[in-house]
Amino acid sequence: MEFDWQSFLEQFSQNLLDDEIIRAQQSQETLNSRWLGFPGASLEDIKIAEKRLGVDLPPSYRKFLQTSNGWRNAGAFIHRIWSTNEIAWFRERNQEWIKAYAAPAYNLPTVSDQDYFVYREDQDPTTLRVEYLQTALEISDIGDSGIYLLNPEVVTKEGEWEAWFFANWLPGATRYRSFQELMKEEYRNFLALSK
Repeated sequence: MEFDWQSFLEQFSQNLLDDEIIRAQQSQETLNSRWLGFPGASLEDIKIAEKRLGVDLPPSYRKFLQTSNGWRNAGAFIHRIWSTNEIAWFRERNQEWIKAYAAPAYNLPTVSDQDYFVYREDQDPTTLRVEYLQTALEISDIGDSGIYLLNPEVVTKEGEWEAWFFANWLPGATRYRSFQELMKEEYRNFLALSK
């Protein structure tokens, strides 16, 4: 069964807007609509972005963009998910951040497949492959020293790219098999922090 982005985002939006801090950051129009999203991207908008980037975007992220071309707030750590016009390769805006992680001072070891391909609660955020930062796609702003990235180096048979919540304070990345998994977990995390 196909994931229902519209219902998911409507529910996420309602819960986010129950938060006093998030509510205070929104326009009256957004508050009245109870919708933190935007109109969906057209297939043409997505194709233009894909041509500019030179890749086909992963299916769950494409469906998200078709439902809402960007997002106003994803909880405590990410304040804006980019639209099709704003997404860019991480290296274009954040080469210094990449250099910092690649610096000898970090001395991050090579990560085996056995350690790397662990997802959910058993995952260690420091088991990232720093070399993937050069090819990662930046899909959000830098919130609380964190950012959403899509990793085209790890692709499922369904065409999903690995998705990262990458933050200095982790230090490293919490990784998911897809953008859809990342967003579902962000929603769960927000609800847990709201209690």
